[in-house]
Amino acid sequence: MRIALCQIDTTVGDLGGNTDRIVEFARRAAAHGAGLAVFPELAICGYPPEDLLLRESFLAAHDVALQALAARVPPELDVLVGCVTRNTAALRHGGRPLHNAVAHLRAGSCRIVAQKTLLPTYDVFDESRYFEPSRSPEANVVELAGRRVGIVVCEDGWNDEQFFGQRVYSIDPVQRVVEAGAELVVNLSASPWERGKESFRHRMVAAAALRHGVRMVYVNMVGGDVALQFDGGSLAVSPDGVACQPVWFREELIVVDTDRPWTETPVWPQLEAMQHAAIVQGIAAYVRKFGFRDVVVGLSGGIDSALVATLAVDALGPEHVVGIGMPSTHSSDHSVTDARELAHRLGIAFHLLPIEPLQRAFAEVLRPVFAGTAPGIAEENLQSRARGTLLMAFANQHGHLVLTTGNKSECAVGYCTIYGDTNGALAPIADLWKTEVWALARWLNRAGERIPQRSIDKPPSAELRPGQLDADSLPPYPELDPVLRSLVEEELSVEQTAARTGMARERVAELFAKVQAAEWKRQQYPPTLKLGKRCWNGRRMPTSHRYRES
Repeated sequence: MRIALCQIDTTVGDLGGNTDRIVEFARRAAAHGAGLAVFPELAICGYPPEDLLLRESFLAAHDVALQALAARVPPELDVLVGCVTRNTAALRHGGRPLHNAVAHLRAGSCRIVAQKTLLPTYDVFDESRYFEPSRSPEANVVELAGRRVGIVVCEDGWNDEQFFGQRVYSIDPVQRVVEAGAELVVNLSASPWERGKESFRHRMVAAAALRHGVRMVYVNMVGGDVALQFDGGSLAVSPDGVACQPVWFREELIVVDTDRPWTETPVWPQLEAMQHAAIVQGIAAYVRKFGFRDVVVGLSGGIDSALVATLAVDALGPEHVVGIGMPSTHSSDHSVTDARELAHRLGIAFHLLPIEPLQRAFAEVLRPVFAGTAPGIAEENLQSRARGTLLMAFANQHGHLVLTTGNKSECAVGYCTIYGDTNGALAPIADLWKTEVWALARWLNRAGERIPQRSIDKPPSAELRPGQLDADSLPPYPELDPVLRSLVEEELSVEQTAARTGMARERVAELFAKVQAAEWKRQQYPPTLKLGKRCWNGRRMPTSHRYRES
């Protein structure tokens, strides 16, 4: 059997555009001699459709699109495509009204052949809000081209007790379809990327192929949906190896033959290459899908803004990126010099808008109500808010989007100004720890100095008061980041974090208090591209709570 792995980019709610894409790839699959074409999870409506699934008009339009699609794909081709279907048993027995399902299209006909069993409700997922799980995954077996094919959907493949050491769910759908006679297992997936996930997926799928002695086909979505970045990386795995090298962060049609050996060993890219591809895809998708073309970035001469501007150029091209330097009375000379040098190296437009007049105007207006008080954080934050106002004004006037430049380390401890440097439509690096920011910048400079070396080497500073450095109030980032990873991404206790990192318990407790106190800021942050575990929208802490670890 020749199988086409159709790794496509869908847009949530674009039923016409998504089905057109499916038809295009199905025709290409048939032209390459494939007998079966497999598309990702919920490819008809895009993933994740979220509360669109609560609208009857959307569901009706989806049903029409699915039926129309069946008549458009090549009649000689078997097509498996992710879709939504009604849970007809809900009226009699209760339960959610929908299933996350798989349709088999052939010669104009459409029939539902599988329903998703395991519905994730962790991190960014909330599928139990909408879908009823399948109670009998062993029924998800269909005969195609004389082969018994077991069909599972994304999370259904993530519950192998031997691989994970335990089961999160009571059922292993892969085991069930193999026990029901499947000779080949196909997984239709919409699995967003995070640090290291591409190689983890392969190990998981390969372990299942080896354990059950069957070939596994794993087709994953590609493209950006605001925070979620789907990397593709579709796989065809046998107990002996893979059929071909995975392709990441671009659409691809991959045809594999089940009658030939699959013995290749996959080659994995560097972490920084994957981070770069994910962020570039995320910026491009966000700007394009919201109908914009251009972005503006505030350039401070520091590493964060330099990295964001460089990534924006890679996503959109230099002609679509504008940098604005906004020095204050406390800005160092090299801040402007380095910002201007970066803009020159990237080939982007650059404007200098000093905020000193705004500082003086604010001081004069506020003099009556600030009388008798010492200068402090209010004056510092006013600088950031003045800059944010200028960026938003430029964006409004010229039809640009503002990219926010904060990183995960600073944001986690509240080292940011609401309505100031948090202004923006998208935060491309807010899920990168500061040490990852430096590593990615150095990776970008591997073939030449795109980012000025001084922006990488200089001690981090907000430059909101004379001589200010981040190290005045925070540990050095190589010490801080492991602590924050433990507290934020793994939810370890203060005691556990101190034992793991070697930082004094009292200092860890202080940092944890900062994390808790900054929660209200975090929840007002712009949309953030998911790059690691416990991304902004995957960490669901109460905005206000009184729990304090003793």
